Amino acid sequence: MAILDIILAPDPRLTAPCEPVEAVDGALQRLMDDMLETMYKAPGIGLAAPQVGVMKRFFVVDVGEENARDPRFFINPEITDRSETTSVYEEGCLSLPKQFADVERSDAVSLRYRDRRGAERTLDADGMLARCIQHEMDHLDGILFIDHLSALKRRMILRRMTKAKRAQQTA
Repeated sequence: MAILDIILAPDPRLTAPCEPVEAVDGALQRLMDDMLETMYKAPGIGLAAPQVGVMKRFFVVDVGEENARDPRFFINPEITDRSETTSVYEEGCLSLPKQFADVERSDAVSLRYRDRRGAERTLDADGMLARCIQHEMDHLDGILFIDHLSALKRRMILRRMTKAKRAQQTA
């Protein structure tokens, strides 16, 4: 397996909507496995295809404990229902390292998707899994967690990211 480069904000690929996956094949499965390893190394609990430069609708998540990993693969996911109740939780993102902010999301979601083998599945998720799914699905639509913040907070975070990127390029 390979560790992939994670795209950092601001990058226009992170704000572009993704195209559906046409076929689940060995190449896609290997890429998802690489994404999982990349996510674990980062470390994170979710990674969407556009974060590694692939503009297709799929992501990987694992909200299990380190000793009991629970990797999940979501291809062409669609949220079919959301709970009316919401909660606020501090989120971060591998494409915005060391940046965190409180984001309000639905407490539970229902979705339809294809799994790693391409089989159609449905899932009712709540808690951290529901939050992670919503965060990663946002990536597929070109939305970052900072897009849920006030314009002022969003600009501050993007300014820090731009400054860090510039410093890294000159180092």
